[in-house]
Amino acid sequence: MGRGKIEIKRIENATNRQVTYSKRRNGIFKKAQELTVLCDAKVSLIMFSSTGKFHEFISPNISTKAFFDLYQKTTGTDLWISHYEKMQENYRRLKEINKKLRREIRQRMGGDLDDLNIKELQALEAKMDSSLVAIRDRKENRVNIKGYFCVCLNLPTTSD
Repeated sequence: MGRGKIEIKRIENATNRQVTYSKRRNGIFKKAQELTVLCDAKVSLIMFSSTGKFHEFISPNISTKAFFDLYQKTTGTDLWISHYEKMQENYRRLKEINKKLRREIRQRMGGDLDDLNIKELQALEAKMDSSLVAIRDRKENRVNIKGYFCVCLNLPTTSD
């Protein structure tokens, strides 16, 4: 008894669709494995189900990296160039941010001030003043809290 032909269209019933996917996935993986053994072919299959589940097969005689390298060499494409370029741009951006932060730190320590104009020096002075106010407020808060706990616990207060 042979199998009847089925119309190739989307299976509407979710359960039937999942069962069919599972059976056909196993079938195609079996065929890929047979091709690898019988013909010494290098085979790679990557599948994602409709639920997002990942399935893969790669011939045991090749690594995934070697397979993609072979694909790139054969097709003359570079799969990673756009990713590499994005990483390079991000690196340049972060390097520039790092350079600016290091310069700002040096300026706050009193160095690297020679090339600043009067407005930049005034802005730096204002930043330093606001930082000094924040530090003094924090110190005063700590001293007040410490003094409060010493009074509550009946401990001797110290001036350090």
